[in-house]
Amino acid sequence: MKNFSYRGSPARIVFGSGRSADAAKEIEALACKRALVLATPHQKADAEALAVRLGALSVGVFAGAVMHTPVEVTEAALHVVSESRADCVVSLGGGSTTGLGKAIAYRTDLPQIVIPTTYAGSEVTPILGQTEAGRKTTVRHDRILPEVVIYDPDLTLGLPVAMSVTSGLNAMAHAVEGLYAQDRNPVSTLMAVEGLRAFAESLPTLVKSPHDGQARADALYGAWLCGTVLGAVGMALHHKICHTLGGSFDTPHAETHAVMLPHTAAFNAEAAREELVPAAQIFGGSIGGGLWDFAKAIGAPLSLRDFGLTEADLDRAAAIATENPYWNPRPIDQASIRTLLQQAWEGVRPD
Repeated sequence: MKNFSYRGSPARIVFGSGRSADAAKEIEALACKRALVLATPHQKADAEALAVRLGALSVGVFAGAVMHTPVEVTEAALHVVSESRADCVVSLGGGSTTGLGKAIAYRTDLPQIVIPTTYAGSEVTPILGQTEAGRKTTVRHDRILPEVVIYDPDLTLGLPVAMSVTSGLNAMAHAVEGLYAQDRNPVSTLMAVEGLRAFAESLPTLVKSPHDGQARADALYGAWLCGTVLGAVGMALHHKICHTLGGSFDTPHAETHAVMLPHTAAFNAEAAREELVPAAQIFGGSIGGGLWDFAKAIGAPLSLRDFGLTEADLDRAAAIATENPYWNPRPIDQASIRTLLQQAWEGVRPD
């Protein structure tokens, strides 16, 4: 048997229909009394309704979370934290809101309760991605990991189909890279395969029946598994490129992951052939082409060109993505990454 190390997450996971109603109990269990509810501008009304339900446990709402967690937004939120004397944060929403909560916790060590309404998966990781001066960087620290995550499938019933698809593919990318991670282990591999299978079965159903409660629960289960893989092992080329595109060109986060996943998987397919076999079997035998076919079938975006990127942007992106060395199963260089980006920009099916 191969030697390995595995560190489980200490986060408390609460899963089930209607369980978001337990938010007040979870705040009290953390010995907190002054919760600041976080959200994006789009989900401000939902955050305000949650604050009302929390009653005296809430000190208000900050609804300024945006994609890629800009440092200036975090600083604005920290001012509200200080003024309100909040002793914890409750993050309601997707990856943008979760990211803001993590950024606050990293700087203050305040406890976090996350109530995800998408399938980002970042809520179960000790990883913070934040943007400053046009560059996105990542930080890993125990303070960043939320203490409690409440998964309530009922809150995802109204998630638009397009967002469900791209959010799911975003989470799937964590699992695919987890399969060939340098520090992978049998537990992370089991979770990655199970997470991919959950999405492979649930996303096509959600496209046809967006209010299917079982499919929504299965997708949220997949998000938890794939996110846990992201938190347990290191990532490689796919996440580096997506951080480059999001941080330097402000491309939409989940959509960028959705477009890039088939191409980065195909890039590493030969170098990580054995590790990717379970995923390839789920998606028809060819990991890159199979993921592209799956994404197309469920209506996911397929081209970087649709995000307003030009071919000149691809030159700069390839340079940024290769300026600092990092581990990947297949060696990388600027020319090969430029070719990969060209294929993703054109939206062609990878071999």
